[in-house]
Amino acid sequence: MSDWTDPPHSPEDTSESEASGPGFDRRMLEALLCPQTHGRLEYDAERQELVSKSAGLAFPIRNGIPVMLIDEARRLD
Repeated sequence: MSDWTDPPHSPEDTSESEASGPGFDRRMLEALLCPQTHGRLEYDAERQELVSKSAGLAFPIRNGIPVMLIDEARRLD
């Protein structure tokens, strides 16, 4: 029988994804695409956004969850 859960982490363990921002796992970038262009997204840690340069949009990250709705995105200058 397989166990599909991740092994427990000690408090000393800090992966790059945990250190990148409050609650956002950077490994999600591998799976997420821009909903408009289906292109690559970049993580902006300072603004807590996922940026689609091809669409000119920035999608907010709220409580560690990317909001991938075009209506909720900020237009880039």
